Amino acid sequence: MTISRRKTLVAAISFAVLGLAACGKKDEAQPAASAASGATAANSAEALKVAFIYVGPVGDAGWTYAHDAARKQVEAQYGEKVKTTFVENVPESAADAERVIRDLASQGNKLIFGTTFGYMEAMVKVAKDFPDVKFEHATGFKTAANMAQYDVRTYEGAYLAGVAAGKLSKSGKLGVVASVPIPEVLRNINSFTLGARSVNPNATTKVVWVNKWFDPGKEREAATTLIGQGVDVLMQNTDSAAVVQTAEEKGVLAFGWDSDMTKFGPKAHVAASTIDWSVYYNKRVGEVLEGKWKSDTTWWGLKENMIDLKAFNATLSDEVKKLIAERRQGVIDGTAPIWKGPIKDNTGKEVLGKDAVADDKFLHEVKFYVEGVDGKVPG
Repeated sequence: MTISRRKTLVAAISFAVLGLAACGKKDEAQPAASAASGATAANSAEALKVAFIYVGPVGDAGWTYAHDAARKQVEAQYGEKVKTTFVENVPESAADAERVIRDLASQGNKLIFGTTFGYMEAMVKVAKDFPDVKFEHATGFKTAANMAQYDVRTYEGAYLAGVAAGKLSKSGKLGVVASVPIPEVLRNINSFTLGARSVNPNATTKVVWVNKWFDPGKEREAATTLIGQGVDVLMQNTDSAAVVQTAEEKGVLAFGWDSDMTKFGPKAHVAASTIDWSVYYNKRVGEVLEGKWKSDTTWWGLKENMIDLKAFNATLSDEVKKLIAERRQGVIDGTAPIWKGPIKDNTGKEVLGKDAVADDKFLHEVKFYVEGVDGKVPG
C-alpha cells in the first residue's frame, strides 16, 4: 500500500467550501478591473492563469506556507503576465483532489501545481482530459506528456542541521519528531544523524512518530517525550511550529523545518532548513510563457538554491557557521557527499560499501535507520 506524501490535514471539508475555494477566491493579489481600465482588463484576459493546490492551511510556517510564499514570488516576477490562485486545505482523497483539480482546469488555468503526494493519481486522471493544460505534481513519481514531477532534496538541509546539532548537543542525544515512515522521511532522519555523527561519532538519535504531517498537539507530545528521554536538540519532519515552541518552553534547542520558525522560539531556534520553491516555480512559469515547457522529472537541492540551512540564531558561533558553510560547499561540488560509504544500518549491516556514493535510486528506496538511530522502523 502506498503511503501518501502528505496525509489529510482536515478530515472533512464540505463540498461548498471546496467549491468556493476552487472558484478562485484566493487571487487577492489581482485587482478587479473597472470599466475605465480597459488596458488592465485586456492584460488580465491575456495573463497566464496558474493555480496551486495545498493540502494544509497557508498559515505562517511550514510546508504549505513555503509553497505559497513561492506563489507570491511568481506574481512578483511576472506581474501582469500571470494571474495566480490557490486552494488550501484540500484532502488527499481521490474524490476531493480530482474535483478541485478538474474545477481549476475547467476555469481556464493553464498551469496547475499539486503540492502533495496524495494528489498524484487524481492529477494523472484529470491530465488525460485536459491535454492543453500543463500539470505539475510535487513529490510523486508519475508523469505524462502534459504532467511533470518535481521535488526538493530535503535530506541535504537535514544533514547540515545534523552537523550543527552534533556540535551543539551537550548530551549527545538528539531527537526527531517524525511524520510518516516513508523513504523521504527516513532519508531525512538518517541524513541528520550522519551529519551529527560526522562531528560527534557518539551522537545518537531518538525518533517519535506522530503518523501525520500536521498535528500540533501530537507534535508537542512527541517533542516533550523526547526531551524527557534526555534529548537536548530536536529536529522535525512535520509541518507545524509546535516542536520549536516546545523546545523554547523546555529550554532545549531545535531546528525549523521548511521555513524560518524563529519567532516561535527565539532562544531555542538554532536555524531552519528552508525550502525555496520559487526557484522551480519561476522557471516553469517562464517556460510556459515562452512556449518551452515540457514534461520532466526534477529533484533539486543545495546546488540549485532550492534548499538551505538559514535563519541562524545570533548566538551561533562563527566556528559552527564556518563548518556548515564548508559542508554545504562539499555537497554542492561533490567533494563531500552526504551518503558515502562505508555506511551501516543500526543493526550493523553494511548498506553502502567503502567509498561508494549513493545514487538517486538508492536514496529513493531508503527503508532503514543508519547506525546511531535508536529503535526499529515502523512496519
